[in-house]
Amino acid sequence: MTVSYAQIRESTPQIFEPGCSTRVILDHVMSKWGVLVLSSLSDGTHRWGELRREVGGISEKMLASTLRTLADDGLVRRESFPTVPPHVEYSLTPLGRDLMERMLPLVEWVADHADGMIDRDSLD
Repeated sequence: MTVSYAQIRESTPQIFEPGCSTRVILDHVMSKWGVLVLSSLSDGTHRWGELRREVGGISEKMLASTLRTLADDGLVRRESFPTVPPHVEYSLTPLGRDLMERMLPLVEWVADHADGMIDRDSLD
């Protein structure tokens, strides 16, 4: 499945225009935290604390905001169990799994090439 940017623009001329929903969703999905949360969930269902540990460096506020946004977009499912203490699990929806089938090769490419692309001095 090879698609060019020109083919996408031809089939949907308004795509990526200011105010277009594609810009909003790309921002949610491709943000630093969006990519990391979705990638973590691609391995299966996680509870809050598991996600917090898996996505190192994310604050509780940012994790909550990211999960809420991705759930509102229909990519993440939040399931709450009526227990004490509360038990909540997060997983990818079918739409989220479809997205990650396409996005994980990009994540893998970045992992394979990042060290050679970044000037090590700029990380200090």
